[in-house]
Amino acid sequence: MRRLLLLPLLVLAGAAAGGGVVPVAARSAFACAPGGPAATLPFCRRSLPARARARDLVARLTRAEKVRLLVNNAAGVPRLGVAGYEWWSEALHGVSDTGPGVRFGGAFPGATAFPQVIGTAASFNATLWELIGQVRSTLNTVSPALSPSPAPWRARGADTGRRGARVRHARRFCFCRVFVGEPSGGLALPRVMRNSITSVNAVSDEGRAMYNGGQAGLTFWSPNVNIFRDPRWGRGQETPGEDPAVAARYAAAYVRGLQQQQPSSGRLKLAACCKHFTAYDLDNWSGTDRFHFNAVVTRQDLEDTFNVPFRSCVVDGRAASVMCSYNQVNGVPTCADAAFLRGTIRRRWGLAGYIVSDCDSVDVFYSDQHYTRTREDAVAATLRAGLDLDCGPFLAQYTEGAVAQGKVGDGDIDAAVTNTVTVQMRLGMFDGDPAAQPFGHLGPQHVCTAAHQELAVEAARQGIVLLKNDGRALPLSPATARRAVAVVGPHAEATVAMIGNYAGKPCRYTTPLQGVARYAARAAHQPGCTDVACAGSGQPIAAAVDAARRADATIVVAGLDQKIEAEGLDRASLLLPGRQAELISSVAKASKGPVILVLMSGGPIDIGFAQNDPKIAGILWAGYPGQAGGQAIADVIFGHHNPGGKLPVTWYPQDYLQKVPMTNMAMRANPAKGYPGRSYRFYTGPTIHPFGHGLSYTSFTHSLAHAPSQLTVRLSAAASSTASASLNAAARLSRAAAVRVAHARCEELRMPVHVDVKNVGERDGAHTVLVYAAAAPPSEARDGSGAPVRQLVAFEKVHLAAGGTARVEMGIDVCDGLSVADRNGVRRIPVGEHRLIIGELTHTVTIALEQLGAQLPTGFWYKYFLKPIAHRFALFFFFLHPISRNPNPSLVGVGGTMGWAARFLTAVSFLAAGVLFAPDALLGGSGRSGAGVAAARLAHVLCFATAWGAALWVTFIGGIMMMRRHKIEKDLGIGSEVGFSKNAEVAKTSPTLAAMNKKFGMIHGLSSLANIMAFGSLAMHSWYLASKLQI
Repeated sequence: MRRLLLLPLLVLAGAAAGGGVVPVAARSAFACAPGGPAATLPFCRRSLPARARARDLVARLTRAEKVRLLVNNAAGVPRLGVAGYEWWSEALHGVSDTGPGVRFGGAFPGATAFPQVIGTAASFNATLWELIGQVRSTLNTVSPALSPSPAPWRARGADTGRRGARVRHARRFCFCRVFVGEPSGGLALPRVMRNSITSVNAVSDEGRAMYNGGQAGLTFWSPNVNIFRDPRWGRGQETPGEDPAVAARYAAAYVRGLQQQQPSSGRLKLAACCKHFTAYDLDNWSGTDRFHFNAVVTRQDLEDTFNVPFRSCVVDGRAASVMCSYNQVNGVPTCADAAFLRGTIRRRWGLAGYIVSDCDSVDVFYSDQHYTRTREDAVAATLRAGLDLDCGPFLAQYTEGAVAQGKVGDGDIDAAVTNTVTVQMRLGMFDGDPAAQPFGHLGPQHVCTAAHQELAVEAARQGIVLLKNDGRALPLSPATARRAVAVVGPHAEATVAMIGNYAGKPCRYTTPLQGVARYAARAAHQPGCTDVACAGSGQPIAAAVDAARRADATIVVAGLDQKIEAEGLDRASLLLPGRQAELISSVAKASKGPVILVLMSGGPIDIGFAQNDPKIAGILWAGYPGQAGGQAIADVIFGHHNPGGKLPVTWYPQDYLQKVPMTNMAMRANPAKGYPGRSYRFYTGPTIHPFGHGLSYTSFTHSLAHAPSQLTVRLSAAASSTASASLNAAARLSRAAAVRVAHARCEELRMPVHVDVKNVGERDGAHTVLVYAAAAPPSEARDGSGAPVRQLVAFEKVHLAAGGTARVEMGIDVCDGLSVADRNGVRRIPVGEHRLIIGELTHTVTIALEQLGAQLPTGFWYKYFLKPIAHRFALFFFFLHPISRNPNPSLVGVGGTMGWAARFLTAVSFLAAGVLFAPDALLGGSGRSGAGVAAARLAHVLCFATAWGAALWVTFIGGIMMMRRHKIEKDLGIGSEVGFSKNAEVAKTSPTLAAMNKKFGMIHGLSSLANIMAFGSLAMHSWYLASKLQI
């Protein structure tokens, strides 16, 4: 999914003063050092493919050496000049020292701390998401096209991929370049920065620079793309929110920005890891923790909710890694589930990388979940399922024992190590001197640059959501700024709280108080609470009330922190902690000027009391806004930036929690049991604020410029063949209620939707166009689909000057956006009416199915009926013929000739059988004597009975063989897809499956021959009986 910048990003450039390159402290080569013991070996040859190099290295290792490479703190192999490596580094929203792979200090005292992910997601700006991982501009000077100008600026050639968009006629706006003008309401760039814009790469630059300096790895276990299913989840702050489409697009964008993968070679700058697969969204709630939780999830919810972001990570973002989670899913630990790891991630999605466990997950499913009887069984379960790397010591300790007991083989170890080493090859770790590589110039001067820090400010601004603005109290007027402003609340001087969890050491902090002080003539501060918990009778609320009474405006900064919501800590309540609500209400009652409430949190908060309090004029949600959060908050409050964020989660009332145990994984509502469902897609009850809510200081209108009213789904060639296996299949399909996505020609099913957006207010501002697909009415919700009430199918952000208009051109992937997962987890496109909802607009699109039955080509019967039968007979013929077992390529043409010969002989045999078995029908009864005719009739009956008996017997045997083969396929994580390609691919590496395929093929050939004989005999017999009719 390609993305375009649909909001001006004010990014400073010039990473180093004067543009010079500061020498990096030399890091010794990880492997393949010039003159080293392996410099001339194949795995050190850059000209070879990465996987071939990895296989060569693995083939040279002893079993003990390979086993030590199965864990995160992988040991070195000194005899081959390979150093040890720590795989665990983190970069959720900036380089972090949460994992042991990153160490701050010395030349790298800190790194840029961007807003926590939930706040960045609120920007609904996919380009921003990618820019945080990677920001790049090729301009050396300010382009006239980007300078402030009253003339419209038109985007050209802005192709966006699956759900992308392009914007036309947007004023003073650019897509894939960094905006360097001075838009109204935005921060002007310092003059010194307007003359030199160089390549800027945020987290990826800082991560690679720290690797070059020996203080970080290259494998960063980020992002977290789990669905924020329950509002109590302590780690929901790390995710892009509750919507699968938003999470999927964020996942792909961030991964692309972080990895900066070269399309031709697959070379990586850094390696991303999408976690935690799958259905992981409970840490510790009401006596249930993540180490013991069995998530009971339907196939439907897995397909259309929980797995969606991970698929995008791998398929669209091409992530180098996926992490499996602690929990079980339907009774099987995810790190021991072959159907998930080998079947879904590696086979279906095509992961070209490694699968890693969450830390100590293997030990957890042995020690805590008691999933296996012995430790060696746990090793076998996880390696055979497809795990490549264990975060923890378990595999290093017990794998050799598992081999000795015959529970795993060297091939299982080789496969895992090959996958991890291949990623290291793609990172350039086996290319010798790091300084001589493409990113070898990066060093301390590329960390905490002015450009990165300004991008952190802009990201925080874009993520702020305006929840309430009664009487247009915001932005505060310049007159108010010239007077006294009280800044109260437990987060008024927040620092560490602003960066959330999985953060590193920021370059610097700007607190909310400091941000306000830059605008206000006098900023009076009183905390009002001693900490965020704000518990007990000793809270200094009275002092805060007195400060508000004296000020001309009051800003209350309240919310949550990591003592309330965090990893390992889920919330018990959606209310503000302790006496915070009392503080807010008391201050509002006493204040003589406008009261603005600013909330910091990851999860939603029930602020109904503040929403309904007329004394509280404005409410802002800032998430955890990162190191520069205080500046961003002040920029919004005082009108320097017009807020355009939208809530990425539903804000539920407190009583919602009484109806939904956190352990109930169901997304869909169940009214019969009083279960209201989860997220805006399935929940229709009352909310504090709905998903997508967010106000602006200006107003926007929509008008539909273009969208089709009808689309036709055409079947793919393979689907047509499968669906037309019987004579009336085409007619059945024409009347189908829904079509499998796997059977549709999805590449042809892109629906253009063009929306004209107009800024009808007096301020420049940014607006997110949200396009929802509404579910069919209940009477039309066929197949028991449980379709969402509505679901987001496209979104794009556009920046408009006051009075300006922009055309946003989006392309909706019908197979993705308008399909519905049925109860078996199969995606289908409902035939009939679909409603698109865009703000105040509703547009109906009718989807029809291509009428196959009335327009069958002349060759249809041969292609889809006669040819498969003849082909099966030919297949059986080849099984018995020596050519079928001769690998000589020169005989391929002979095989083709024999196939046609078999078809010819089949046709001749049908004719001969007719002449022999029913001569009086074919020859009019005059071709033979009476005794000959009687003998022929007896032979006919015997052959007819024998053929049908053989067909039944072989079919019975074939059924048994089919069941056995299906079990083998299921163990290997395949068998649910359409077609034979996956089976054939896996059979190349699985002798068991290959042998079963050969046996099944022979039985299938016998069955086909018996069926052909029975069919021929039945045809002749019917002809014979028909000849006896007296008409």
